[in-house]
Amino acid sequence: MRTRKLATLLTGAALTVSTTLVAGAAPASAAGPCGSGYTRVGVYPVKRGDGTRTGTLEVYYSSTSRKNCALTYGYGAYANTPSWKSVVISRGDGSGSDPNSGTFTYYAGPVYVSAGGQCIDVEATVPDWVTLRLNNVHCG
Repeated sequence: MRTRKLATLLTGAALTVSTTLVAGAAPASAAGPCGSGYTRVGVYPVKRGDGTRTGTLEVYYSSTSRKNCALTYGYGAYANTPSWKSVVISRGDGSGSDPNSGTFTYYAGPVYVSAGGQCIDVEATVPDWVTLRLNNVHCG
């Protein structure tokens, strides 16, 4: 009788664990915020002069399309709430600029640039007065 109770308990625990693992697993073909085939190559905090973080700039790259992609997310008081968010991406020489800005709840972007063999410039703003600029990064 004791063995039967233990077996029933273990079967129930195994079923719970396997259900949790299957429900929490992402499909292998899941696309990120830039689409399928993009890999995140950089994450940068957007900060005020006093060091308070207001947002996050994420940069992605697709070796298939040879394009870079960028998004700006809010952080802290600016996360998941309507606030000014902006993102701009271009080639390192300033050409091919793709901007996106406005009052967004989650993020600005995605924006794209084709920069095979070149560096890129990216800029993120959250809210409208806190900006991070990165010039000639992710060269390839």
